[in-house]
Amino acid sequence: MPKSRWLLLTIVAVLAALLQVTPANAAAPGRAAVPPGDPIYDPIPESPSTSGLGLTVEDYASFPKSEPTPAPTDQRLVRWARINHLGEVPDGSGRTYVPDLNGKLYFLGKDRKPHVYLDVGATFAPQFFSGKGMGQGFGFVTFDPNFRRNGRFYTVHTELASSTDKVPDLTPEAGTLYHGIITEWTADDPHADTFKGTRREVLRLGFAGQVHGIQQIDFNPTARPHDKDYGLLYVAAGDGGIGFNSGIPQDLSIPQGKILRIDPRGTNSANGKYGIPKNNPFTGQAGKLGEIYAYGMRDPHRFSWDPGGSHRLFLGHIGEHAIESVYDIRAGANLGWSDREGSWVFDKTATDPCKKLYPLPADDKGYTYPVAAYDHDPSPTWDCKSDVGRAIAGGYVYRGKIAALRGKYLFDDLVDGRIFYTEEREMKLGGPRAEVHQLMLYKDGKRLSTADLTGPGSTGDPKRADLRIGRDGAGELYLIGKANGKIWKITGTQNFASCDVGHTTVRNATSAKDWTPVTPSKWQFPGREVVLAEAGVERPGPRRPFEYAVLNKGPAAWKSFQLDAQVRLDTPVDIINRDVILVYNYNSDLQFSYTHLSSDNSIYPHNGMFTVNNADRLRLDDQWNAVRSHGAPPAIKDAAWHRVRIRHCGDSGETAAYIDGSRTPLITSIDSTFASGKVGFGSFDNIGRIRDLKVTGTPAA
Repeated sequence: MPKSRWLLLTIVAVLAALLQVTPANAAAPGRAAVPPGDPIYDPIPESPSTSGLGLTVEDYASFPKSEPTPAPTDQRLVRWARINHLGEVPDGSGRTYVPDLNGKLYFLGKDRKPHVYLDVGATFAPQFFSGKGMGQGFGFVTFDPNFRRNGRFYTVHTELASSTDKVPDLTPEAGTLYHGIITEWTADDPHADTFKGTRREVLRLGFAGQVHGIQQIDFNPTARPHDKDYGLLYVAAGDGGIGFNSGIPQDLSIPQGKILRIDPRGTNSANGKYGIPKNNPFTGQAGKLGEIYAYGMRDPHRFSWDPGGSHRLFLGHIGEHAIESVYDIRAGANLGWSDREGSWVFDKTATDPCKKLYPLPADDKGYTYPVAAYDHDPSPTWDCKSDVGRAIAGGYVYRGKIAALRGKYLFDDLVDGRIFYTEEREMKLGGPRAEVHQLMLYKDGKRLSTADLTGPGSTGDPKRADLRIGRDGAGELYLIGKANGKIWKITGTQNFASCDVGHTTVRNATSAKDWTPVTPSKWQFPGREVVLAEAGVERPGPRRPFEYAVLNKGPAAWKSFQLDAQVRLDTPVDIINRDVILVYNYNSDLQFSYTHLSSDNSIYPHNGMFTVNNADRLRLDDQWNAVRSHGAPPAIKDAAWHRVRIRHCGDSGETAAYIDGSRTPLITSIDSTFASGKVGFGSFDNIGRIRDLKVTGTPAA
């Protein structure tokens, strides 16, 4: 089509965008003209909890180095290979496929060695563009559920608008710079390991920004032939990076900021290249695109269907600068952007970037809110103008062979690499948000960080994990790393501090001869309890607990152990910094570790795990967030007895603290400073007591 017509269309789109600040075609849920209440700085104060459950992974595949086109200036695009998905070809062959944003589609057979099935970048050169924008290039691929017979599959790639005479099929964003194109490919031989066949363009969308384009396309794998959803293609189209105050995601006359659903084999669309399902929520409604399935989205990054249960569709949605969300997507759902971010009012007119989020109005209605979410946890000094560095990638409900993971929705943050889960049964549409738990990682028996997996061989931005999750035909999951171009298969789970601690047992240690206190006069031994009756005072030397007593009864030292007891704080509850400590690996007054259980978690020395090694105590635990200055939830906030369990594995250095019978550890750490030592009980400068002490473990050699 001549560029003169394209220019005319662009002018029309600009005028339309100017009229869309308050979009006439948007649904009109109730919203307050002025946000109610005070602005919210920390919308989700609680951090994801450390689950104590770890994923065991093994190496699966490594991919060749690739380069964006043209060469990028943004270091976030300088990765070893920009692989971003893994799936299984639906033909029973067991072949998995992996797209690389820089252009190539790889197949992997039983040998797990990638080979190029199709070079998408070369096919569309020189228009193919992957050198600017996080999702630009060969963004995604999905296979027709009947691929084994019809050989059809679909890809998404990007092109510079200025490099082509083609125009978008649906209303483009004003000032369109990039096109996102869905292409249908038909293989002559679906069983071949390299592509040979034909292609046709299905749909072309225009985006004004270099981010938030077409993120994913996919078929519902739970739909069966003759189901209404079978063979329909879902298209996650972002807002182009300009939905902040444009009204575009709420405008039902344009495709950006939406999930579309089309029939790639139909012909009743405006361009005649695909069909519009008659059961789409807005089909046949004047001024509304029949292609739209759900709307009100900023960056709908990854979606998937639960292969069990009621086969719900879950979406990982990347927020602005505050909320990362999981949504249960239903036909016609409005996620609210940019009137809403997550479950909060988003004030897009605010001039102060720190005053964007507000409570929902009392009469709020018409929006779909997240079934799970976490926030960015910025530092108190954050200026609100920059990106903290959080972005949800989305994931899958697991229904595979690993018993401990069944029924969990696993997802990750693609920037910092944290891997999370929620329980599918807790993700209730319209109900309270499901609790988010952080998973650990194990490889070859050792706990690792995501950086340990993705770091070696990485290029570009070393702080960016660029991690995503894939799933094969059997429902098993994989971790995908752009930074070093590797994929790992999740093979099982491992509980933190799950070693066999041993079988030597010590109990009934309640007499004075069983203990060696720092200051004997401060202790009482009435029979059933051991009581620290008088607060300790600071002693010369490194900063460390003021008063404690070491257990003498039993072995001279423990290598691994499980300590079970009940503890109580006798200091009045109106005192904020109440604490007791449980000592372990005690070698001397200047060499030991301890778990600090406190009613406060807002300062460095409270409610965590520490070691003293001839220097001031050093914090060890995974829960401490130095940026936000908070740790695990307060362990003891009242004057009641509380059950405590400490598990310590001498070989790995893993230590976990559990409170009141919880299966989830409150505090965890790894430290091998000391190979073994005694255990004990005490406090910094408070009073308290311990009873029903039982230690089971392995004596040190």
